[in-house]
Amino acid sequence: MKSILLKLFFFFFITSQIQSQELLPFVENYSKSNYQGDNQIWNVVQGKDNAMYFANNHYLLRYDGVIWEKYTLPNKTIIRSIMIEGDKIYSGSYKEFGYWYRKEGKMHYVSITKNLRLFDEKDNEEIWKIFKFNGSIYFQSFNDVFIYNGKQIRKIRFPFLISYCFVVDKNLYVASVEKGVFKMNDSRIANPKGWDALKNCVVHAMEKYQNKTYIFSQKKGIFIVENGILKPWNNPLNETLKSATINVAKFIKNNKLVIGTGNRGVFIYDFKTDTHKNIDRNNVLMNNSILSIGLDKENDLWLGLDNGIAHVEVNSPISIFYDNSGILGSVYSVATTSKGYLIASNHGVFEFDSGKFKMMPNTQGQAWNITKTDNKYIIGHNDGTFCYENGSLVKTNNVSGGWNFSKSSINNTCFQSTYSGILLYEDISKLTEYKKVEDISKPIKYVAQNKKNEIFAADNYRGLYRVLYDDDFKTKKVENITQQSNIENDFGVKIFEFRNEILFLINNAWYTYNSITNKLEEDELFNTNFKNIADVVAIDENHFMVLQNGILYHIYASGNKFVWNIIQEKYYKGRLINDNLRIFKTQNHYLLNLDDGFISLQLKYLNNQNTNVKIEAFNEGVLLPKDSKIKYNTELKINVISGIYGASKPNLFYKINSSKDFMPISDGLILLNNLSSGYHSVAIYKHDGANYDKVCNFDFKVAQPWYFSVWMILLYLLLVSAILFLYYKWNKLRYIQKLKLQAEELKHQREILEMELKAENELNIQEYEKHILELELQTKSSEVAGKSLSIAKQSEMIENIQNILESEKDFNKLKSEIKKAIKINEVNKHEWETFETNLNQIHNEFIISLSKKFPNLTPKDIKLCIYLKMNLSSKEIAPLMNISFRGVELHRYRLRKKLNLTQEENLSKFLLNI
Repeated sequence: MKSILLKLFFFFFITSQIQSQELLPFVENYSKSNYQGDNQIWNVVQGKDNAMYFANNHYLLRYDGVIWEKYTLPNKTIIRSIMIEGDKIYSGSYKEFGYWYRKEGKMHYVSITKNLRLFDEKDNEEIWKIFKFNGSIYFQSFNDVFIYNGKQIRKIRFPFLISYCFVVDKNLYVASVEKGVFKMNDSRIANPKGWDALKNCVVHAMEKYQNKTYIFSQKKGIFIVENGILKPWNNPLNETLKSATINVAKFIKNNKLVIGTGNRGVFIYDFKTDTHKNIDRNNVLMNNSILSIGLDKENDLWLGLDNGIAHVEVNSPISIFYDNSGILGSVYSVATTSKGYLIASNHGVFEFDSGKFKMMPNTQGQAWNITKTDNKYIIGHNDGTFCYENGSLVKTNNVSGGWNFSKSSINNTCFQSTYSGILLYEDISKLTEYKKVEDISKPIKYVAQNKKNEIFAADNYRGLYRVLYDDDFKTKKVENITQQSNIENDFGVKIFEFRNEILFLINNAWYTYNSITNKLEEDELFNTNFKNIADVVAIDENHFMVLQNGILYHIYASGNKFVWNIIQEKYYKGRLINDNLRIFKTQNHYLLNLDDGFISLQLKYLNNQNTNVKIEAFNEGVLLPKDSKIKYNTELKINVISGIYGASKPNLFYKINSSKDFMPISDGLILLNNLSSGYHSVAIYKHDGANYDKVCNFDFKVAQPWYFSVWMILLYLLLVSAILFLYYKWNKLRYIQKLKLQAEELKHQREILEMELKAENELNIQEYEKHILELELQTKSSEVAGKSLSIAKQSEMIENIQNILESEKDFNKLKSEIKKAIKINEVNKHEWETFETNLNQIHNEFIISLSKKFPNLTPKDIKLCIYLKMNLSSKEIAPLMNISFRGVELHRYRLRKKLNLTQEENLSKFLLNI
């Protein structure tokens, strides 16, 4: 119950919030941030050069479709009015009028009133209107009119305050503020008879249309003069205009009247249909105060606002429905009804009737698609399927997510693709009776059939399936034909029916199904004509739409030939719903859904893109003629100007030099930087989607960099000459020095030779002396060795005798005798001193080196090191040091510690390496 109440509340809230909307011309708004000027736009005209000119308070604005330019008068006064006459743009301001002309890419001003005393000191005159009459140019203020014939100026002062002057049927009328409208003949003025209703009435416009003179007053609405009789315009719109405050009015092409107001925007009245459209801030204008109206050569409007500029494409084949409130949401499908429109959006289903929208009951939520069959509208919704007929809505099933509804091309069977598979309808008049296709419970986006008992179904995510079924609609087989065809990237498959043939758009390539090979094959006709296509939508048998590189193209098929018509990106930029383009055809128009509304386009719309393109190239702010030279490493700015602002504006690309790639021209501007020196050519091409046609080109030359200029080359030559000269002088000096060096070297070599001979003799003597010393050393070594062996043997003998004596207890006398013999055979002290002296002499260097490295060694340690270096065993060392064998081992152990040796290191090898 609670959820039902919430839904009802939401429904009534939405219904009450939706304002009256309608299809309107496309409007481009330009704010101060675009043109960098002031607020009010007092006058709008198009020049002979196709540029638009605006009187914008302190500035004259110029816009050529690419860049905005602004200029000020020498006296910095406010520009109130402008008029085109040939190549001149006349302007009027405070106590000043003159003309502008364009030269070398800039506007220049010439004052007509300079040094002329046309204005009295007490006058506070501004020129509010400029017009041409009888070959002269009239400059009108609120008190005077100045007539300029090209040479002289004649001043006429009125006896009353006026609003504006008007030229109607070769007659000049003057509208006073209080005394009505006067007809002016030279300097004489008179009130036309029967026009008293215009007294105390400010008239802002007078124009003739179909033999009637229309007079537009500020607060009393519109009057008509027919057969000399003045009467109010008999139209319900007139009452609205009285309160809206008319500021300006103009008749335009196709029997339409444009009225700019002070507080209700602009009204466009169609005399053919007796209907009007109101464009204001509620739908698309930036503000509601219209100060001026201008027309371009495409018969589209340019509105001067109280704050900004609006370009209104009243003559465009494209109309747009705007929903600035956001209540309608994103439109996924739209269809025309007998009374208006039926819209499916992400907020629900809406009905447009009698100029107002209302949400259909119980349709809140995502609605996907609207398909018309006979007089029924079948609506696919997140909550199921609805049928709209004769203003009433009925839910026909609860199957979620009816994405698309399609009819078989061979019979009356219809298919609906849903979140959970495919629904099949044998009789479209019985929507409650349907069958679910078995064995394919997937989210299916598209379904098509052109052969009995066979359908093709595209998965919403990836894959294309071929489903075979019998006459009782029982599924026989389901095949994934993208897998069978070895197509790896089969995401987002789209099905397109063209002349009873089914095509498949897969990853920007077109395929058809070959029933013999049971595989997909590339379609030559479509792959040749339609490359890089992201989406395709059918309109009817001979018309369809493609999306290529973000641009929509309307395609007309004639046989195997295709006519491309570009739909300018500005109409839908950032407003397309990806993978959800849907078209509804109605008579000679078709509707296309947008993120915030929809577009209406003419079916037989032919966009003949303008090929009259002009190039203005600027370098460092200077306009360049063709074949000009620019400085190296400077920017070249190329303005590509078509002079077209509406639907037929060409889609332009460019190529530089021999590049193969076509580069899109963004907003008509090409910026070129880092160009190499030499000749360059920029070619401009018009692209219709299929072909690139060259329309113009610009050739120029980039100068050599400063370091390659003639003066720099001369400087380089001088530097090279100087370097060569210095090199020659240096080389000559070096040669002389070389000769001197050679002489000195020869002398030096002789001295060296003499020294070498002398040194050789000395070396021979030293070697001889060394040899003698070595012999002496060998002799002493032999003595030491002999003595060592003798002493060792004696010591050994004594030790043996002592052992024997100790073991023989009975021979005391013998023991005494033997001890005497031992004493006799002991080594005397002199022999030990001699032995030690010779030993130290032989190993003197070793002792010095060992003492330096290990200063903590005792003489006894050094003696042990010498014996170990001589490769003597512990047994042999014991008698020499007069200690026991165990004492030698203990001494060796202590020595290792002092030498910081590890267990693995050999003591004898270590000593040999010192």
